[in-house]
Amino acid sequence: RDVADYITERDRTATGNPSLPSVDIENVYMTEGSSPGVKMMLQLVLDGEKDTCMIPIPQYPLYSAVLTIMGAGVSPYYLDEKTNWGLSLESLNKCYADAVAKNSTPRILVVVNPGNPTGQILEKSQMVDIIKFAHDHKIILLADEVYQANVYEPEKHPFFSFRAVALEMEETYAKNTMIVSLHTVSKGMLAECGRRGGYFELFNIPHILNDQLLKMAAINLCANVNGQLMTALMCQPPKKGDFSFESYTKEEMDIYHSLQKKAILVARDLNTIEGFSCTVVDGAMYAYPQITIPKGYVTYNEELNTKAQTNYAPDTRWCLEFLERTGFVLVAGSGFGQEEGTFHFRTTILPAVEDMQRFTEEVRKFQGELISKYGKN
Repeated sequence: RDVADYITERDRTATGNPSLPSVDIENVYMTEGSSPGVKMMLQLVLDGEKDTCMIPIPQYPLYSAVLTIMGAGVSPYYLDEKTNWGLSLESLNKCYADAVAKNSTPRILVVVNPGNPTGQILEKSQMVDIIKFAHDHKIILLADEVYQANVYEPEKHPFFSFRAVALEMEETYAKNTMIVSLHTVSKGMLAECGRRGGYFELFNIPHILNDQLLKMAAINLCANVNGQLMTALMCQPPKKGDFSFESYTKEEMDIYHSLQKKAILVARDLNTIEGFSCTVVDGAMYAYPQITIPKGYVTYNEELNTKAQTNYAPDTRWCLEFLERTGFVLVAGSGFGQEEGTFHFRTTILPAVEDMQRFTEEVRKFQGELISKYGKN
C-alpha cells in the first residue's frame, strides 16, 4: 500500500493533475532491489533467441548479461551523445527493423531514465514518442526508473515517470500501452544497496501475464523483510510533525546538495582536460566522458595484447593503468557498449568533493602524460 500510494502521489504531483487514477496494489510487486524484477520480466516474456529485448547503448550490463544467460536475443539501439544522450524515434525504428530483418521479434523495450551510465534525463516529448512506439509495436516498455530521485536541475530537466506521461496522452495510449516500472532503495538519497529492497509496478499488463508473473514471484516466496521496510520508508518518509522529520530532511537535503554540487563539478572539470568531452550530468550518479586516446597508445595496447594474450580495448587499458597509477577505479566504456571508434569511462560522483577534485586532477595529469608520450592523435 505504501508503494502504491507513493506512485499515485508522485505522478499527480509531477503532472499537477490530482485526478490521475490511483495505483492498484495488485499491480505492485516487492523485490530484493530492482534486478529481480528485471530478471522476472525477461524470463516471463522472452522465449529463445528469436525473441529479442531492445536495450540502449551505452547500457547497464545487467540486461545483456541476463539475456545471454537466458539465450534470448539482444537488439541494441544507440543513444545520441551529441544531444546529451538523447533517444530518438529514428534509432528505435532502425533497431526494430534490424531485428525483424533477422526474423526476430522484439518483445521488450528497455529505457533507463535517468540514464546509467550516461546521466541524462529524457525530455517529455521523447517519452511521448517512446510510448507511441511501444504501443504501436505491441512491445512492453520496461522503464528502469531507479534514479528518479537523483535529478539535479528539476526546474530545467524534471523527472516524469512513463506511467504519468502515458496517462496524460490520448486514451488509446493511456489504456493500452504496456509499461513495467522499476525502483529500488539502493539509489536516491538512501543508497541502501545492502538492504536489497525495491519494487516493480505493472501498468496495462494483461491479466494473463500478471497471473503468470504471480506464479513466478511465488516461487521465491517473498522479498526480505528489511528490504520491504526500507522500501516502505523510501516511499513514505517522515512527515512534518513526526519526531524525526527535521533530522531526516536535513540529512536528505545535505546528501542531495552534495551530489548536485559534484554533478556540476565533475563535468565542468573533465571538460577542461585535453582530449575529453563530458555531457552534463543531469541525473543518476555518474559522469560518462568521451576520451580521445592517442593512436600511439592504441598501437601500444595492441602490442601488449599480443604479448600477454589479452583482448583489452584501449579504454580498458587506459582505466587499468590509471587505477595502478592513482588508485581510482573507473569502468571502461567498452563495458557498456559504445559507438565504433569512440572511447569512454564511467565514474561515480559519490565520493567527497575533495576526492572528486583530486580525481579530476589525476585524470588531467595522466592524460597529459599520455599525450606527451604518444602524441595528440
